[in-house]
Parts: sequence; structure tokens; C-alpha cells
Amino acid sequence: MSQKDLEKAVEEILVNIGEDPKREGLLKTPKRVAKSFQFLTKGYSQDPIEIMNQALFSTTNDEMVLVRDIEFYSLCEHHLLPIIGRVHVAYIPNGKVVGLSKIPRVVEVFARRLQIQEQLTEQIADAINEAIAPKGVAVVVHARHMCMEMRGVEKINSTTVSSALRGLFKSDLRTRNEFFNLINANVPSNF
Repeated sequence: MSQKDLEKAVEEILVNIGEDPKREGLLKTPKRVAKSFQFLTKGYSQDPIEIMNQALFSTTNDEMVLVRDIEFYSLCEHHLLPIIGRVHVAYIPNGKVVGLSKIPRVVEVFARRLQIQEQLTEQIADAINEAIAPKGVAVVVHARHMCMEMRGVEKINSTTVSSALRGLFKSDLRTRNEFFNLINANVPSNF
């Protein structure tokens, strides 16, 4: 959909909720909302595998690599309301590592699509698994859903947790426990 088509759609929404799109405060709203939605859904035009392939390195390391507390913002595919949270991603190398900054980039690619949290969690794990073929991948997502807080049941501060475990994280209890202990550990904010 083009910028102009999005603007027209927003103008129609304004009219249908009883607003006047010609009112001073709303004159630029269709353009702003259209630009906002293009940004918030830019993940559709990005390939997470391609992003990771730009920074793959050989390694002898076979210990867990963890990037935790990756903030993300997404939109619920059911109501187009924000999902706000953080992601923890770990993998155990199998001859290859990926540049650390690529992990948050992969999270961002999937978060910038209309989502449900369960699918977001799976997509991140599967992309990392495909790109670097590690011995295992673990992803945990903690999120607040504005569709539950702003409307519907209106339960403020409720948190949803989802996980996706692959390889050793699923089959080896010690590896899984190490991962959960690390993501639940208190780390000073100014280390």
C-alpha cells in the first residue's frame, strides 16, 4: 500500500469514529500515522537470515552466548495495539558465531511485523537456528500487551512470558537451567 493509500485509510478511520479530519489538530494526522505504520512494519521488507549472514565467524567456542534484555516494540496483529517487552536470546555455537549486534537486529525484524508473541518467539529461534546451525537456541520473551491493558480485560501490568527452545536447550536440563539462571540473575544496571 502506498503512502497516499495509507493516508486515505487513516482519514476514513477519523471520519468513521466521528472526527473531522479537517480540524486543525488532525490536518497532518493521516500523514503522520501512515509514516508511523510504515516504520512500525518495516520488518516485512527485511530478511533476518541475510542480516546474520553478514556477520558469521568461525569459532572453537562451544559455550553459551547470551544477549539478554533486548527491548522491543511490536503491534498486536489482532488489534494493532502495542506489544512492549524484552527478549533474551542464547545459543551454543557449533563452529560459528554471529556478530552480537545481529541478534537484536533479528529481534527487530520480527518485532516490526504484525505479531502475536508466541509466533515472535518462534520466529527468532528458528531464524537463528537456520542461519548458524548451533547446538541449541533459546529465546524467552516477556511482554505487556496493550490490547489487554487498554481495552478488553483492562489488566494493567500483566506480563506474558513465552519461550522457544531448540537443540541442547530442549534436551539437556543442565543447559536449560543455566540459561534460565542467567536470564533471571540480577545484573547491576551500570556494570
